[in-house]
Amino acid sequence: MANIKVLGSGCTKCNELEKNTVEALTELGMDTTIEHVTDFAQIAAYGVMLTPALVVGNKVVAYGKVLKKNEIIKLLKM
Repeated sequence: MANIKVLGSGCTKCNELEKNTVEALTELGMDTTIEHVTDFAQIAAYGVMLTPALVVGNKVVAYGKVLKKNEIIKLLKM
Protein backbone atom coordinates (compact mmCIF):
# COMPACT_ATOMS: atom_id res chain seq x y z
CA MET A 1 0.00 0.00 0.00
CA ALA A 2 1.14 3.50 -0.76
CA ASN A 3 2.25 5.74 2.06
CA ILE A 4 -0.33 7.99 3.68
CA LYS A 5 0.28 11.50 4.97
CA VAL A 6 -1.83 13.94 6.92
CA LEU A 7 -0.79 17.51 6.18
CA GLY A 8 -1.45 20.13 8.81
CA SER A 9 -0.09 22.15 11.68
CA GLY A 10 -1.09 19.66 14.36
CA CYS A 11 -4.37 21.44 15.12
CA THR A 12 -7.49 19.70 16.40
CA LYS A 13 -8.87 19.16 12.88
CA CYS A 14 -5.57 17.70 11.65
CA ASN A 15 -5.42 15.32 14.59
CA GLU A 16 -9.04 14.30 14.01
CA LEU A 17 -8.27 13.51 10.36
CA GLU A 18 -5.32 11.39 11.46
CA LYS A 19 -7.49 9.53 14.01
CA ASN A 20 -10.19 8.88 11.38
CA THR A 21 -7.54 7.63 8.95
CA VAL A 22 -6.15 5.21 11.55
CA GLU A 23 -9.68 3.92 12.18
CA ALA A 24 -10.26 3.46 8.43
CA LEU A 25 -7.00 1.56 8.01
CA THR A 26 -7.83 -0.63 11.01
CA GLU A 27 -11.27 -1.43 9.63
CA LEU A 28 -9.74 -2.36 6.28
CA GLY A 29 -7.10 -4.51 7.99
CA MET A 30 -4.28 -2.44 6.53
CA ASP A 31 -1.04 -2.03 8.41
CA THR A 32 0.06 1.24 6.85
CA THR A 33 2.09 3.92 8.60
CA ILE A 34 0.69 7.43 8.62
CA GLU A 35 3.09 10.36 8.52
CA HIS A 36 1.86 13.67 9.99
CA VAL A 37 3.59 16.47 8.08
CA THR A 38 3.62 19.78 9.95
CA ASP A 39 6.34 21.61 8.00
CA PHE A 40 4.66 24.34 5.97
CA ALA A 41 7.27 24.16 3.19
CA GLN A 42 6.54 20.45 2.70
CA ILE A 43 2.78 21.11 2.83
CA ALA A 44 3.11 23.89 0.23
CA ALA A 45 5.14 21.55 -1.99
CA TYR A 46 1.96 19.50 -2.41
CA GLY A 47 0.12 22.64 -3.53
CA VAL A 48 -2.07 22.58 -0.44
CA MET A 49 -3.23 25.92 0.93
CA LEU A 50 -6.02 24.65 3.21
CA THR A 51 -5.39 22.05 5.87
CA PRO A 52 -5.96 19.42 6.98
CA ALA A 53 -5.13 17.47 3.85
CA LEU A 54 -4.84 13.76 3.13
CA VAL A 55 -2.20 12.39 0.75
CA VAL A 56 -2.29 8.80 -0.50
CA GLY A 57 0.83 7.85 -2.41
CA ASN A 58 1.92 11.23 -3.71
CA LYS A 59 -1.59 12.38 -4.61
CA VAL A 60 -3.60 14.86 -2.54
CA VAL A 61 -7.02 13.21 -2.24
CA ALA A 62 -8.68 15.74 0.07
CA TYR A 63 -7.94 19.09 1.67
CA GLY A 64 -9.61 21.75 3.76
CA LYS A 65 -11.90 19.41 5.67
CA VAL A 66 -11.95 16.55 8.13
CA LEU A 67 -13.01 13.41 6.31
CA LYS A 68 -15.11 10.88 8.16
CA LYS A 69 -13.86 7.29 8.50
CA ASN A 70 -16.25 6.00 5.82
CA GLU A 71 -15.13 8.69 3.35
CA ILE A 72 -11.51 7.66 3.89
CA ILE A 73 -12.37 3.99 3.41
CA LYS A 74 -13.92 4.83 0.00
CA LEU A 75 -10.77 6.73 -1.03
CA LEU A 76 -8.47 3.92 0.04
CA LYS A 77 -10.48 1.32 -1.89
CA MET A 78 -10.04 3.24 -5.16
